[in-house]
Amino acid sequence: MLHVVHHADYMAPRPERGTFRFDKYYLVMEELRASGAPVTEHAPGPMPREWLEAVHCPDYVDEVLRAAVPRHKERRIGFPVTPAIASRVRHTNGGTWRAAQLARRHGYAANSAAGSHHALHDTGAGYCVFNDLAVTANRLIAERHAARVLIVDLDVHQGDGTASLTAGRADIFTLSLHAEKNFPVRKARSSRDVALEDGTDDDGYMAALTRHLPEVLALFAPDFVLYQAGVDPHRDDKLGRLALSDAGLAMRDRFVIAEARRRGLPIASALGGGYGDDPRQVAARHAASMLAMADENLRYTGGQA
Repeated sequence: MLHVVHHADYMAPRPERGTFRFDKYYLVMEELRASGAPVTEHAPGPMPREWLEAVHCPDYVDEVLRAAVPRHKERRIGFPVTPAIASRVRHTNGGTWRAAQLARRHGYAANSAAGSHHALHDTGAGYCVFNDLAVTANRLIAERHAARVLIVDLDVHQGDGTASLTAGRADIFTLSLHAEKNFPVRKARSSRDVALEDGTDDDGYMAALTRHLPEVLALFAPDFVLYQAGVDPHRDDKLGRLALSDAGLAMRDRFVIAEARRRGLPIASALGGGYGDDPRQVAARHAASMLAMADENLRYTGGQA
């Protein structure tokens, strides 16, 4: 059983400026519904303003919620923040929080959007407006649902915003495996960064992941895992520089779930990046990723989720 969080506002109308495509979000759900796999959909509420302000600059939060973001910040984000986008990002952030709550009950759950790991304290960047990973990690700790949260970021791009927003915190650990020469040009410092060479394939990727993830889990000893499960390390991704196959992405995702669940840790995933000229092909990769993770989770739930 896949427990997936989704909301109609995830498919905001495309703004008049910018190149980001929002159509993959409804296509992901079409792929999941057509898969024949057991899928339960859950709707999130909007992320409360004060939870966003606990991580982001209150002035920036106000700019977004009023759809009054200055043009220089919109250029960093990659599209204008319209009222529809403002509603969207509150719900996508609420979606990661909802997935985290479902993971506490079922072991694993997915948000069908978000993973907005480039958003910074007082601005968005790289198609990211608010950083759902940092906001959810902070709230899990504030609500005493967790004492130590590990954020595993396997998007092809470094999670610079997440690293910056959680820097210096002993209760949040950020692990980022990413293409060294990809965006952002100026990297932040994660708790642990693993920079990969262009063209790294399934074997090279899994060698790095199987070395670093178990070590981090042992050293940091989290009690909750958030997973940025971008599919842009795929060899056919338009913005990626790595060379994972479909099978490689599945191995990656199953390994992350297995390492968390065999330790009894709940894990929630956010969609992350995935880019291409054919949005349905990209959506199929995201759907396959979530279904593989849900299937792996069944090994640790006695076949019930």
